[in-house]
Amino acid sequence: MTSIRTATTLTTILSSLALLVTSSTSLASEPPADNAEPRHGIAMHGTPKYPDGFSHFDYVNPDAPKGGTFRRAVVSNGFDSFNPFVIRGVAATGISSYLYDTLMASSADEPFSAYGVIAESLETPEDRSYVIYNLRKEARFHDGEPITAADVKFSFELLTTKGHPLFRNYYADVDSVTVENPHRVRFDFKETTNRELPLILGQLPVLPAHYWKDREFGENGLTPPVGSGPYRISDFEAGRSITYERVPDYWAKDLPTRKGRYNFEKIRFDYYTDDTVALEAFKAGNFDFRVESSAKNWATAYTGPQFDNGSIITEAIQHHRPAGMQAFAFNTRREIFSDPRVREALAYAFDFEWANKNLFFDQYTRTDSYFANSELASSGLPEGRELEILETYRDQLNDDVFTEVYTPPTTDGQKGLRENLRKALELLRSAGYEIRDGKMVNKSTGDPLAFEFLLAQKTFERVVLPFKNNLARLGVDVSVRLVDTNQYVQRVRKFDFDMTVQGIPQSDSPGNEQRQFWYSSNVDVPGARNYMGVNDPVVDELVDLLIQAPDRKELVYRVRALDRVLLHGHYVIPNWYLDKDRVAYWSTVERPKNTPKNGVDPDNWWMKP
Repeated sequence: MTSIRTATTLTTILSSLALLVTSSTSLASEPPADNAEPRHGIAMHGTPKYPDGFSHFDYVNPDAPKGGTFRRAVVSNGFDSFNPFVIRGVAATGISSYLYDTLMASSADEPFSAYGVIAESLETPEDRSYVIYNLRKEARFHDGEPITAADVKFSFELLTTKGHPLFRNYYADVDSVTVENPHRVRFDFKETTNRELPLILGQLPVLPAHYWKDREFGENGLTPPVGSGPYRISDFEAGRSITYERVPDYWAKDLPTRKGRYNFEKIRFDYYTDDTVALEAFKAGNFDFRVESSAKNWATAYTGPQFDNGSIITEAIQHHRPAGMQAFAFNTRREIFSDPRVREALAYAFDFEWANKNLFFDQYTRTDSYFANSELASSGLPEGRELEILETYRDQLNDDVFTEVYTPPTTDGQKGLRENLRKALELLRSAGYEIRDGKMVNKSTGDPLAFEFLLAQKTFERVVLPFKNNLARLGVDVSVRLVDTNQYVQRVRKFDFDMTVQGIPQSDSPGNEQRQFWYSSNVDVPGARNYMGVNDPVVDELVDLLIQAPDRKELVYRVRALDRVLLHGHYVIPNWYLDKDRVAYWSTVERPKNTPKNGVDPDNWWMKP
């Protein structure tokens, strides 16, 4: 089954994938507040790992050969747009990462550090109340036009006014943008406590103002746009395939942040509507690389002569990135899910242990935190600094935040599921429900406790149907609705669902993106990522505190406090995670010897000459 991967950059937020331990190499200490001198890179907390003048990231092969066509598959109903920055339509895979350069790029082996791409350097004071980016004079769009500070300002204003709602939240603390000269742009901030802003503004995709001047943003459809990144669109078949070709005179190819990356001459994505068909196509040699999301497939399907003779290589590669939260998500905008006791009760009907043993070949670990597989995850009872933070809100929080260790219901033990269903029944009764004629109904209204589970992946039916059957023993009526990808995307964007499977990715350095997930102001904003409809002033304040964390140590405490409050809100039924990337690839492809903390990134791979 799917194990959601996590992300830290804006690009990975847009594409729902991610890559983010350090060595002793470091830069000189940051300049004092009144001396914002140019620097090549910046860390969220402390100093960046890679010094000024570094040649390449440690996890790439700087001598990787260029060439070949790298073929991949996408399981989806297709695409209808080349614009990944708006809420309308379904963008083709790879657009944001391959077509557009950003001011800076993050490394994959640090919690959160950024180094120059379009920006040769940046200047920011100790309080990070502003940031100035000094642009490289050689930076060019694909049509040969130079990238200027005016393009940066244009991109910021376009994306925050006409782009996806996430941009407005992500950059909400920017007060003004000033073009100081053609290669120097300044951002001033409303708050001096938001230390992440110089880094996340570095993730800003820079769009060509001259191209969009006479075009309507969001109406571009399938007209290939002008970009500045390592690839451009060479050909496509609407909704079925897209091929990117490496820009031969790519202006940034020798930069330290680009060396050893983007080695394939062409990258082709073919779209499949069924994952089983995609797997067989891979085994037949129709594409080169596959990340396996199904535990059953991984245990049973990777057999045959091409595996025996080494033509196809399979590896489960360890990673150390936060797993985030994959879960059955309640839409608390729905009246039936407005009571946390109801949500907690339904969680007792999900038998993870049975699923892991009978469906997943015991490959997964149960998720018990929104920041699982990291030091950011809360555990035990709150104490020390975390307790101090939570005490501020004691009158607004349930006592169980302080007195009960959050643990997802388990069927381990002698009583198993029967005992869990008994607890669920007690909670439902306390929430005003009772059994009538075999159905769970509201005592006051007589309305049945019934809901629809919305799915886009057929493979999830084998997990959801046993959950449905367990709920039926409580008199809860569940219908399972499988829709195509496009319909699913549109319904989730409009919060038109009762329950669905959602992944909430997290990075090792959470920050401004948390507003998209939890802010009350995003409850009714179409396209926002507050899927569950979290509407809690305490959560809002904890998110603000997290963004304002002055150092790594304090960030960890604040994230743990937020995690604990969310867990005790019972907004989701946690699923599982895997701390390995299960990959299969034909032996014509090679990968670097070093795998960074964030795990596998095929953009660092190459084709054998």
